[in-house]
Amino acid sequence: MSAATKKKHVLLETINNYSLPTDTQTIVRIKGPRGNNLHDVETATGETFIASMPVKFRKTIWTKRGDFVIIEPIEEGNKVKAEIIQVLNRDIIKYIKSEGMWPKEFELNEDAVEKNGYNIDKDMLPSSSDEESDYSDKDLDNNQ
Repeated sequence: MSAATKKKHVLLETINNYSLPTDTQTIVRIKGPRGNNLHDVETATGETFIASMPVKFRKTIWTKRGDFVIIEPIEEGNKVKAEIIQVLNRDIIKYIKSEGMWPKEFELNEDAVEKNGYNIDKDMLPSSSDEESDYSDKDLDNNQ
């Protein structure tokens, strides 16, 4: 199997895999990358540790801060305590929520507004007053 075909199958498996976490698996949030396919993750209880990205996901699936993944604990190693089993997209998260298995601690803040895929608190948005928006296009163009 060629590398492109393998990537295609891994990507399709990630998108179409609507399996729920088992008893040994946990849903966690990615806090940030550590490098070398390692990620800082945070559980619903607030515990932070390092999880590794398996070889099949490398250079095929990318994650960023705030993404959710399903992990499975591993015994070997002192620092790396888990391995990523599945990267969760929006549809899979909706499915897990509908099944009632989503951790309550990861629910969105009610005062947050989703804008361009990011959750922003309402008090962090600019005010909607017209005082600041009375500039005409001519005032902004300094090249004339």
